[in-house]
Amino acid sequence: MKGKPNPDALVLKVRQAGSIVKGSLLCLCGWVIGHTGRPFQSAETSWGEVHLMLMGISVFKRNRHNLSPMRQFLLCFLVLLCMALDDAAWAQDSTTVRATRISKTPVIDGRLDEEVWRAGEAVNRFAQQDPVEYSLPSEKTEVTVLYDDHALYIGARMYDSAPDSILRRLVRRDVLTEADLFTVYLDPFHDRRSGYHFGLNAAGSRYDAVRYNDTWSDDSWDGVWEGAVSADVQGWTAEFRIPFSQLRFLPQDQYVWGINFHRSIGRRHEDDYLVFTPKNGSGFVSRFWNLVGLESITAPRYVELLPYARTRARYRLREPGNPFVPPSEYRETGGADVKIGLGSNLVLNATVNPDFGQVEVDPAVVNLSDVETAFDERRPFFVEGSRNFEFGSGGATDYWGFNWSTPSLFYSRRIGHAPQGNLPDNYDYSYVPEGAHILGAAKVSGKLSGNWNIGTLHALTQREYDDVSYLGQRTHFESEPATYYSVNRAQKEFNGGQQGLGFMFNSVNRMFKTDSLRADINSNAYTAGADGWTFLDKNKTYVLTAWGAGSYITGSSQRITDLQRSSRHYYQRPDISYAHVDSAATFLDGYAGRVTVNKEQGNLFMNTAVGVISPGFDINDVGFLYRADVINAHYGIGYRWTKTTHWTRYAQVLGAGFRSLDFGGATTSAGVWGRGYVQLLNYYTLQLTAGLNPNTLSDFRSRGGPRTVNKAGWQLDFQSYTDSREPWVFGLGTDGYTASPQDWNRDIWCSAEWKPVTNFSVSVSPTLNWNHNFLAYVGQFPDPTATNTYGTRYLFARLNQTELSSSIRMSWTFNPRLSLQFYAQPLISAGDYFRFKELSRPGSNDYRTYDASQVHLDDGNYTVDPDGGGPADAFSFSQPDFDVRSLQGNLILRWEYLPGSTFYLVWTHGRSKDDSRGQFSFRRSIDALFEARSDNILLAKATYWLSW
Repeated sequence: MKGKPNPDALVLKVRQAGSIVKGSLLCLCGWVIGHTGRPFQSAETSWGEVHLMLMGISVFKRNRHNLSPMRQFLLCFLVLLCMALDDAAWAQDSTTVRATRISKTPVIDGRLDEEVWRAGEAVNRFAQQDPVEYSLPSEKTEVTVLYDDHALYIGARMYDSAPDSILRRLVRRDVLTEADLFTVYLDPFHDRRSGYHFGLNAAGSRYDAVRYNDTWSDDSWDGVWEGAVSADVQGWTAEFRIPFSQLRFLPQDQYVWGINFHRSIGRRHEDDYLVFTPKNGSGFVSRFWNLVGLESITAPRYVELLPYARTRARYRLREPGNPFVPPSEYRETGGADVKIGLGSNLVLNATVNPDFGQVEVDPAVVNLSDVETAFDERRPFFVEGSRNFEFGSGGATDYWGFNWSTPSLFYSRRIGHAPQGNLPDNYDYSYVPEGAHILGAAKVSGKLSGNWNIGTLHALTQREYDDVSYLGQRTHFESEPATYYSVNRAQKEFNGGQQGLGFMFNSVNRMFKTDSLRADINSNAYTAGADGWTFLDKNKTYVLTAWGAGSYITGSSQRITDLQRSSRHYYQRPDISYAHVDSAATFLDGYAGRVTVNKEQGNLFMNTAVGVISPGFDINDVGFLYRADVINAHYGIGYRWTKTTHWTRYAQVLGAGFRSLDFGGATTSAGVWGRGYVQLLNYYTLQLTAGLNPNTLSDFRSRGGPRTVNKAGWQLDFQSYTDSREPWVFGLGTDGYTASPQDWNRDIWCSAEWKPVTNFSVSVSPTLNWNHNFLAYVGQFPDPTATNTYGTRYLFARLNQTELSSSIRMSWTFNPRLSLQFYAQPLISAGDYFRFKELSRPGSNDYRTYDASQVHLDDGNYTVDPDGGGPADAFSFSQPDFDVRSLQGNLILRWEYLPGSTFYLVWTHGRSKDDSRGQFSFRRSIDALFEARSDNILLAKATYWLSW
């Protein structure tokens, strides 16, 4: 078939060397030099012209200095002439993989010795991405694609000249490790932006994920498919059976899908692809080859049912007098998840009495800031398919941010969170549910004709009650109303992904039974947004992205007043004119948006953005926002060296300037920032980061009080890692910020991973942190004599905090379906507050430090006389010193006893003990941990996958 040459074929054929002229010269010179007796790897005829040219590139690179300029010109001219005479059909065929229909189904045992595998056309034109970009692979790979009415079958033979050196590391599903690996990538919609990948390493460990936004992946998706590997004297083989029921595609008479293959040779850090993303480029799915030959197939209307049964035992030491903490507690429950295919490209997920208990525990943190900590979602129902609800991140493949935290319109951990109602005063003991029970949840996601991606999620949580005990009397009260959540997302792509436009609408509606709870919780919350992108050129070098959103919250006047005064807004700040607390308001609204422009192709790249979050914007009923009232902009530029030198394999430098304002025009952050990264020839990596910041103003240090000065300072970070292929892998680093000799923080961390055998690893990563805060917030105390600070004394202190923590992990994989994992996190943190001081005047760095005669400590409480016997009243506060010790972890046995069916056995352990000593002592803290009350949970859960 005649036609315009395919650009991807030309990339492999010529431009892989850097340009058409240079590529042509390198290819032909390599061929000529190779035939003059220079040693080079022989190529079989079946590898074709592409491999001969790639081989020529690598040979010519070693011999180009022997050619005169005239010879280079003549050879270049000859190659260009050959290209002009070449049939364009070669280019078309060179980027096409053909699937062959079969009538006999192969047995998925990892062996390719059945006759059916000889019916297909083998593909073997791979190119090397690493370690030498565009070079000929060191080992040959052949792949065959077959199909029948029900599934796609892929067989891959990985030849290896040293089969005893193949890296076979057995790990749990989706855990990446240094090993020989083969992966198949599919784009069934052929939209050149989305798809799937399925992988097997040489030990049989499985990998799968969905692909989206051209280059990103989400491995939370676990498809039900078959795969097996086998080894022989020629190398190893991999065999896949991928049911069409696990893929989404639009029905057609004849199909053209996107396809790509990847082989990793672990011992060489080598990655070979049919087509890959250049190190100085972007885009991955958009580069896939075409898969043709698929005819008369349909994704069946399927139903998957996943019932579960769970039993849980909890053992704790009884707390004397506490009626809510029994020494032992047993619970059994059951439920089911259902997945229904709505046609060939939509899927309905629903759950009845879902088990949203986390298998992994959240890390312990000591949060001294005024904003909450965000934790990763770990609940399977919300994790799977979460990409369908991402907002504001399409088009570009990288988004930078400096003192800008992108609001998340959907933060799934809001659904089923702990009750929010306030406990009454003067109670003895209380019982608060861990989270609101989710009565049911459902979501529909997929792709409609016209390149519409959609996702809609709905959940209903039940009314929850807290139990309290006071003077031996027990009562309960409503602490969380019944709540309905709705999250809706749609996005359309135009012109093959050149442009995109999306919309999102979320709502939260609460049904109160007790009016008093309306003062604690928002009644209704709504969020609406639009986002999109457009590439500014056909090569997708420059991309413009933008998003905008608005929020609207209703509630009682007391609740909206509290919301205005919360740490996200601080409307009560006395030195601002653009916002104020309206105690009669019954709603709060706001807006946010951001525009970015990126250059993503080439050695020189660029990232710039400007964003705004209005003072009233709030999405935390079903989203996540750290802080409102921000106008932020940055400009960043970088350069990358992708060619191997005498001492590096890859290097890049980045630089940026940034600034943030509040809506009053005050500069709240600014600075310049730079980073350098290098990968050495021995695969060690080094990274150095530095930054400088001038004096700016803080509008949150005084927690709703006047602005204060952020002193100028500097940042310096460093980290390094050794070769990840080795049995011992080490990391070392430090990071921190310094404003003055009395105001600084610094982390020193290291990591070590030991892999003594192919199926076992253990790692430990301790971190030691010193935080010397010159202005640690203590409190604020009304005083009409404090006329310089609007009738309130804002109290600060010096804080010396020392914290030691570590993550300890162990993984023992018995076979690809059975694994044992252990995780533990000890934490010791102590903080000492001293030299108390008050803000002298707004917008300054002036503070008045109290002397010893003005501050008195008595039985854990401080009393301060701010003017030493003058007209000001004394005030008191609790001693803020702290000493936190915590140990938590779990042990998880996971067995996939049938495809899609899993059994879990989990032991979770936790213990903690706090006091107000404020002095760091490792030995005393360890002793305290051993004395602390322990909390042990044993959980067994079994799921069984059924499909029709």
